[in-house]
Amino acid sequence: MKVRQAIPITSELGDISKLAKFDGEVICEPPNNKLDKFSGTLYWKENKFPLSNQNMLLRGCVLRNTEWCFGLVIFAGPDTKLMQNSGRTKFKRTSIDRLMNTLVLWIFGFLVCMGVILAIGNAIWEHEVGTRFQVYLPWDEAVDSAFFSGFLSFWSYIIILNTVVPISLYVSVEVIRLGHSYFINWDKKMFCMKKRTPAEARTTTLNEELGQVEYIFSDKTGTLTQNIMVFNKCSINGHSYGDVFDVLGHKAELGERPAPVDFSFNPLADKKFLFWDPSLLEAVKMGDPHTHEFFRLLSLCHTVMSEEKSEGELYYKAQSPDEGALVTAARNFGFVFRSRTPKTITVHELGTAITYQLLAILDFNNIRKRMSVIVRNPEGKIRLYCKGADTILLDRLHPSTQELLSSTTDHLNEYAGDGLRTLVLAYKDLDEEYYEEWARRRLQASLAQDSREDRLACIYEEVESDMMLLGATAIEDKLQQGVPETIALLTLANIKIWVLTGDKQETAVNIGYSCKMLTDDMTEVFIVTGHTVLEVREELRKAREKMMDSSHTVGNGFTYQGKLSSSKLTSVLEAVAGEYALVINGHSLAHALEADMELEFLETACACKAVICCRVTPLQKAQVVELVKKYKKAVTLAIGDGANDVSMIKTAHIGVGISGQEGIQAVLASDYSFSQFKFLQRLLLVHGRWSYLRMCKFLCYFFYKNFAFTMVHFWFGFFCGFSAQTVYDQYFITLYNIVYTSLPVLAMGVFDQDVPEQRSMEYPKLYEPGQLNLLFNKREFFICIAQGIYTSVLMFFIPYGVFAEATRDDGTQLADYQSFAVTVATSLVIVVSVQIGLDTGYWTAINHFFIWGSLAVYFAILFAMHSNGLFDMFPNQFRFVGNAQNTLAQPTVWLTIVLTTAVCIMPVVAFRFLRLSLKPDLSDTVRYTQLVRKKQKAQHRCMRRVGRTGSRRSGYAFSHQEGFGELIMSGKNMRLSSLALSSFSTRSSSSWIESLRRKKSDSANSPSGGAEKPFKG
Repeated sequence: MKVRQAIPITSELGDISKLAKFDGEVICEPPNNKLDKFSGTLYWKENKFPLSNQNMLLRGCVLRNTEWCFGLVIFAGPDTKLMQNSGRTKFKRTSIDRLMNTLVLWIFGFLVCMGVILAIGNAIWEHEVGTRFQVYLPWDEAVDSAFFSGFLSFWSYIIILNTVVPISLYVSVEVIRLGHSYFINWDKKMFCMKKRTPAEARTTTLNEELGQVEYIFSDKTGTLTQNIMVFNKCSINGHSYGDVFDVLGHKAELGERPAPVDFSFNPLADKKFLFWDPSLLEAVKMGDPHTHEFFRLLSLCHTVMSEEKSEGELYYKAQSPDEGALVTAARNFGFVFRSRTPKTITVHELGTAITYQLLAILDFNNIRKRMSVIVRNPEGKIRLYCKGADTILLDRLHPSTQELLSSTTDHLNEYAGDGLRTLVLAYKDLDEEYYEEWARRRLQASLAQDSREDRLACIYEEVESDMMLLGATAIEDKLQQGVPETIALLTLANIKIWVLTGDKQETAVNIGYSCKMLTDDMTEVFIVTGHTVLEVREELRKAREKMMDSSHTVGNGFTYQGKLSSSKLTSVLEAVAGEYALVINGHSLAHALEADMELEFLETACACKAVICCRVTPLQKAQVVELVKKYKKAVTLAIGDGANDVSMIKTAHIGVGISGQEGIQAVLASDYSFSQFKFLQRLLLVHGRWSYLRMCKFLCYFFYKNFAFTMVHFWFGFFCGFSAQTVYDQYFITLYNIVYTSLPVLAMGVFDQDVPEQRSMEYPKLYEPGQLNLLFNKREFFICIAQGIYTSVLMFFIPYGVFAEATRDDGTQLADYQSFAVTVATSLVIVVSVQIGLDTGYWTAINHFFIWGSLAVYFAILFAMHSNGLFDMFPNQFRFVGNAQNTLAQPTVWLTIVLTTAVCIMPVVAFRFLRLSLKPDLSDTVRYTQLVRKKQKAQHRCMRRVGRTGSRRSGYAFSHQEGFGELIMSGKNMRLSSLALSSFSTRSSSSWIESLRRKKSDSANSPSGGAEKPFKG
């Protein structure tokens, strides 16, 4: 919630009659997209009044704590800041989308080539052979040559063979994606009961790319942590409060702590607030001036709004959880913020109501990183209170505070080491004369039309100097449940996680250890803190050298000799032995992202297992994501919960919003949203992997069935004089893609899965084929096309060869056009139905119904179109009465169909059997392991059913059944972990995955070019 107030001079205009007489004039900046800045001046009653962003309501805002207000419209329509920020929305597309577009163009080119070949054939045939039949097969009047006949034949074949171009593919793809999106929305395991928030797929175009993510960029506060701030510790005048010690002087752990501090003396205390160190409350009660001033600052220096719904029940509404936590802490320790007006702040200090005159608010921004208020107390004394980041505030203290600064700095380092968020508090007394002169200069700066922000910054800088240090606060932001486990699982899936946060380095590093991104087992954690370009470059160079030195000798005694080329450097660094992490500060990152150093930074960061960027701005977050997208050519995912994460979320291939404590800006800008970080593992490893698998299998089968169907026309053209005669009946051509083969492939695309969801989570290595794009690429496309062409060849030539010599039961010739068409069409429908049955890995009732139902519908329509009833109603359309019945009544036809089906399917079955036996995928190994477990469970159940006989006394304390020793020694009954299973299948699956990964990193993922140099053995 943002605080917006009218300037005091216009507060009298609440009366409509006075408002009607308002004749002021506003001169302001031109329309722009800067949401946090506004510069204008109100000219009224012969005076000038400055207008800032604090006096502006932006389009789209919702009023809180006020029923209504009058306003003057400054910008409207496209000139508003909201519309100026909207810009052009970037349409995100998946790599499969882009590949599909390329393949469709290739297929169209292939269609043109087939048309040209058949048109040339028609021209030659008409010139050499067709002239002999002119007597009873004359050309049309418009056709005057064999060349023109070939030209017309070209367009006829383009129309006939157009089914090879998958026009319906895009519609089917969107239907499948819609189904996948509903599965995400309906997933009860991604539903947060506490917040009653389900997961939501806000787009349907990126589902399969969830199965190809290689880099995750995550915010920290509210994403990895809960963003529920708790006042945990504080340092006041060099004394640290918050830790509880036992009688021996040892720090008490959380479970060993006594009861929390009793705040019953304060009727306005927040009952939810907990604090365990009673010495702080004792200092307040004993009247310690430093402690009183500390909490007085917390109760005055903020922009919190207070609402009192009933006597003594205060509700604070803060712009950030940090502010709310600090004001609540002051409230419980006796300094209760009660209310505010544009010019006053009322505080109850230990039961006494005191109203301070609010002279100025020096608001927080990302550059200042501090906030100050100037107030006058009832005695007339003017004081400035300031709170802000230690990196900013410690440089603005009076030299006399040096001794106190030393102890406070130690406390700050201790708090940051505990993963707490810290702020430094300071104050400064101002005399009346100085303040009046400073306020006059501030007014002049605020009225300036140009460089107003810079002038005000200088004025603020002047007064916020030589301050007296009061102390520091430490606020705890706990990790969300399941974060360490999620990060560990995603890391096993070969997904690299980078944390981009605005917190200080120590806090970010501690959270990194808490969530297991950083571990004590790591070889080294590199920390880059350089303030100049040369310092940052040198630190990055040293980090790369250390990584290369530690891996100077790699497997089998091979060593790297000489200087590696730039194209090989990233791949070599990523293969270094040991685990490394990189921590870089915001000011260092600004230099690292410059054009001449970004590659060095990327090479170093990508070689590390974990990367933490701290003290970064929202723009830097987006720049880091863009850098990886630009050079690594990898699928990126950004996840965050606040408005400062929006740019990062929009820049990444996939944006995920956390619906947390910081509003819904991130959710509104995201592609997917849920309430907890731990749901990310299920989104990627289950929904993402399944979506990618299903889409790839769907595309392979779709191209296969289209080529198998269409290419039969091509082969038939060589036997019909290239006359553009179709093999199939016109109704079969129409219904093939709409009725006979549409639903089975949609069912497979929506419901198929290779392993259950539990196994997908248990074996994260299953995620790697998607990262390497193994299941659908140009190679897989050509394999599908080759299989389709192979099927079409057999589909045409086997019936053609049989019909050339076959006879009916009565001895008449079997071969006729309609009988041949029925045989080929029936063979095709059966073959593609059997093929999709082989491709289906997870059978449901819907799959069975669609596959076998489509076959049944085919025969029903086939017999109906050759029935007497349709002939009686449409004699000109259905002339071949009884053809289907007569053709399918012949044993020869069924033997032909069975032979065609067997010859088309058996090579596929044989190939898959050999691959499963000789080179199984990891998913094949997991399925086999699952099958073994089921058999073992069945055996154990049978053994438990065996009843006892004879005496109840036994000399053995275990089962009398034999064979378990051999079973245990064989290891077949042992549950394989993810790592054990991946190593078990290393010979057949992991080795080729790793080799492909190395090829990929050597070529496509190289961030810069350069000549390669061989390694010397």
